[in-house]
Amino acid sequence: MGVKKFKPITPGRRFMTVSTFEEITKKRPEPGLVVPLRKTGGRNAQGKLTVRHQGGGHKQLYRLVDFKRDKDGVAARVAAIEYDPNRNARIALLHYRDGEKRYILAPVGLAVGDVVQSGADVEIRSGNALLLRHIPAGTIVHNIELFPQRGGQMVRAAGAGAQVMAKEGDFAHIRLPSGEVRLVRLDCKATIGQVGNLEADSLTVGKAGRARWRGIRPSVRGVAMDPSSHPHGGGEGRSPIGMPGPVTPWGKPTLGYRTRKPKPSDQFIVKRRD
Repeated sequence: MGVKKFKPITPGRRFMTVSTFEEITKKRPEPGLVVPLRKTGGRNAQGKLTVRHQGGGHKQLYRLVDFKRDKDGVAARVAAIEYDPNRNARIALLHYRDGEKRYILAPVGLAVGDVVQSGADVEIRSGNALLLRHIPAGTIVHNIELFPQRGGQMVRAAGAGAQVMAKEGDFAHIRLPSGEVRLVRLDCKATIGQVGNLEADSLTVGKAGRARWRGIRPSVRGVAMDPSSHPHGGGEGRSPIGMPGPVTPWGKPTLGYRTRKPKPSDQFIVKRRD
């Protein structure tokens, strides 16, 4: 993948960068592998706003991506590499030998015509899925399960890759992209390789309208609000926040304040992220 820049003929074009999409081989999604995606606008089932700065955006179809990779023993050929508007990674369309079609995350190096499969005795190569007990230490993996047969939940973003550090007992030591080392059961499945579209995090939006296309609404500074809307608001003219530290609109400390609650799964964290 490459990054395309524009001549600064307008203020919005001056800093905008987009993907060249040179790896995309098919424009339309597979009809049987998409479902309608209803937008929430950041509201829950009661209609209350629970996530701010969401709304609008372009209409999308959700691609049904196979995160479980549970079709063991059946080889599949990569028929196309497609764009997915719901994630920053590319997806690959697989045609299995028995006629079934599925989407998977496209790792680095996967190309049209390659053959991938999942199972216990498959080759250690990009795109193949195995149990962690069958993956050698030092291998880069993605789409890692947290519970057996639940489907991959970790390391699915573009350019992400985790490393199998060691194996001890019934667990494997996995170093995640954040630097955290976590214990994952050996019966969990992972896919070999690093997720593709490595330059996704280096793209620049360039203008406010492009953010609106993605369903991202504007965010307003707290100091620009009135005191009934934000604790930082009010005052004559420009004024400091007037309190010991910055807080959220609901009075909780922010900007460095740790809010993660203890979870039962904390016992599986060997080393915290940096």
